[in-house]
Amino acid sequence: MHALDKLLGPTHAWEELAQRALPEVAIDADDDALIFYTSGTTGKPKGAVCTHRNACSNTLTTACAQARASLRRGQEPAPAPGPSTPQKALLLAVPMFHVMGCMPWLLAGLNNGSKLVLMHKWDATHALELIERERITQAGGVPMMAAQLLEHPQRTKYDLSSLESLSVGGAPAAAALAGRLREAFPQARAANGWGMSEVASSYASNQAEDYVTRPASCGVPAPTNDWKIMNAEGTVELPLGEAGELWVKGPQVVRGYWNDPAATAQSFVDGWLKTGDIAYLDADNFCYLVDRAKDMLIRGGENIYCVEVENVLHEHPAVLDVAVVGIPHELLGEEPAAIVQLRDGVSGDEATAEALRVHTRAHLAAFKVPAQLRFTHEPLPRNPAGKLRKLELRSWFDAPAANSGAL
Repeated sequence: MHALDKLLGPTHAWEELAQRALPEVAIDADDDALIFYTSGTTGKPKGAVCTHRNACSNTLTTACAQARASLRRGQEPAPAPGPSTPQKALLLAVPMFHVMGCMPWLLAGLNNGSKLVLMHKWDATHALELIERERITQAGGVPMMAAQLLEHPQRTKYDLSSLESLSVGGAPAAAALAGRLREAFPQARAANGWGMSEVASSYASNQAEDYVTRPASCGVPAPTNDWKIMNAEGTVELPLGEAGELWVKGPQVVRGYWNDPAATAQSFVDGWLKTGDIAYLDADNFCYLVDRAKDMLIRGGENIYCVEVENVLHEHPAVLDVAVVGIPHELLGEEPAAIVQLRDGVSGDEATAEALRVHTRAHLAAFKVPAQLRFTHEPLPRNPAGKLRKLELRSWFDAPAANSGAL
């Protein structure tokens, strides 16, 4: 590895370098461009091979979603960026090795001429400072980042009026987040979406009023994309409202996994990608994610989707963050357990295991109520892309606690 300034000289002298023409290189739309490694939260990471067509399609999908949101609220889409239009400013707080940081943020920002403000590592206080100082128009990241901005004790001391949109993705978002974002940032268009490494990130989007009225949905696909819900065997397409595996198709679907023909054959079928996400569609083609197939647990023969339980626990006023995992049970096979990060200032006396069980039982069937809970005031462990490390979190229940509600 060599430092660039060792090859080209110090950066302040680069303008003195001789002008040279770019080399002529023949590039086909379906040539390989990038490899994004899956996050590996439920297994070994795989390299998703992204072509130039995938990357360009994603950039246009991002622009299309923003135009759709404007039209849905009776506004003209924003004019094409140029010398006469105000420059947008993006807060890029997600690692660029992750498909979300690279595609809908870095590449889409470069495509529309936005100023890119980079954060080396996420910190909510620093993010608020940057939004004010750099007049950030677009910010976002994984849902936990948005939650930390909302919960920040000094948020109202910063001038955040420049924000035009605040989007979340890359991990499941609690349904309550949409309304809270709308209340805290009324001038900004809140947005959610769905994507993964295998579809070059932003495959579907749910923005503005649609996100407020359908806060549990990840939105609709871009016009060039399609999706359907299939049964577990992959042989029958399921009707509207019935949960099954989400299959997707379109120019954003990558060509396969790098040097892994077996995994490619398992996940890519006749142009369709088997996402591994459990979801259902409504009559307007809005998608509702239920859980990752690998994140579902079975308690005595009954399916329990962890995201469903997490969403209910998120609605409790003492809960800042939560992860639900399956732990072994001698008779039932496995049962749900929850690790809860409490809001600042909340004590163990205020948020007990029984109080959260009562709250959960009021919204869900009894077999979905967490059998064990652990509480902490520390952030839950996440990988660099912001996804919960559930394999690590299961180890919290390896040793029995004297009081499952104790901090």
